[in-house]
Order: sequence, then C-alpha cells, then structure tokens
Amino acid sequence: LRVFVAIDGRLAAVFTFGDAIREDAPGTVEALRSAGVTRIVMLTGDDGAAAEKVSASLDLDAVFANATPADKVGTVEAEKAAAPTMMVGDGINDAPALAAATVGIAMGARGGTASSEAADVVVLTDRLEPVAEALRIARRTRGIALQSIVVGLGLSGAAMIAAAMGHITPVAGALLQEGIDVAVIVNALRALGDGRLGHDRNGRTS
Repeated sequence: LRVFVAIDGRLAAVFTFGDAIREDAPGTVEALRSAGVTRIVMLTGDDGAAAEKVSASLDLDAVFANATPADKVGTVEAEKAAAPTMMVGDGINDAPALAAATVGIAMGARGGTASSEAADVVVLTDRLEPVAEALRIARRTRGIALQSIVVGLGLSGAAMIAAAMGHITPVAGALLQEGIDVAVIVNALRALGDGRLGHDRNGRTS
C-alpha cells in the first residue's frame, strides 16, 4: 500500500506500508526443513502480490492468496491426502483448517478462542520457534511410545513362552508381568523429560 502526500499541489512524500515478515520466520522455516519437512505452503487471505513477496523471501514451496476459510480447508485436505499435514494459524478464520489438518497448531491463542479450541497444540506466544520444537518433541514421544510397545510385547511374549514350557511358576509369571508393566510405564515417562511444553485441562499441548 502506497500513500502519496502532496503539499500545495506538489508531491512531497510517498509512504509505503506492508506486512513485515516475522524476524523468527526464516529460522523456523530452516528448522522445519532440517527436521525433514519437505513441503511448506502459505495460506493467506492477503492479496497475491504481498503473499508472493513473503513466499519468495522465505523460499516456500507454494502460496495460496486471497484464501477464504473454505479455501484453506480445501487446500489442507488436498495436502493431507498426499501426506500428514500440520497447519499453523493464529486467527478465527484459521479454525476450520486447523481442525481439518492432521495436527493443528494455534499461535498466540489465550483462552477459549475458536482457533485454540480447534487446534491440537496451542502455543501461548507469538514466536514461531515453538512450532519446530513441538515437532521435535512429538517425534521423540512417538519413538518412546513405539519402543515401549515393542519391548513390552517382546518381554511378555518371552515370559508366556517360558511359563508354557514350565520354566517359571504361575506366581513368578504374574510377578514378572507386573515388573514388565512397571518397566514399560517408567520408560514412557521419559517423554515428560522435555518439560518445555505443557498440557491444558483438555489434555492438549500448550
């Protein structure tokens, strides 16, 4: 947007207004790329020229400008059909798209806003760095969960085979199973070691 100022009929000044790119946006995009995110798309209700400028400066893979809430939902669903999709938004117009994504992240949302209610993760700051951090924590937590499942099933299976072959008594087998359960639970608690993200009363990450 440009505003021309004239004094006594003569051009005196030109003011150019535009949306500034968040200072942490380039670093966040780079962190997501480093984490293995292969496609980053920008959805915005702004006009095409401004959106293209931002997209080019951040080296995004695609940009969809002049997008209505319905357009955002359609784009998210199309992206999700190709791969698991994470949607990041900070406005009420983003709520439907946040709900449609595989994982929705609401930015700077406090209280019961539509975007925070629709999202799976609520970042209580306007900074973008927690987005990449949330991805890292989610992957670590998933790895711990899979590890617990494999170890738990493996040990339980071995104990059942040993009991069937008469190598351990029923009482010893029951105690061994309890020990396996405790070990699996303790291993799962390692996911809480990343205390940088908390949980709200509904169990969502914040």
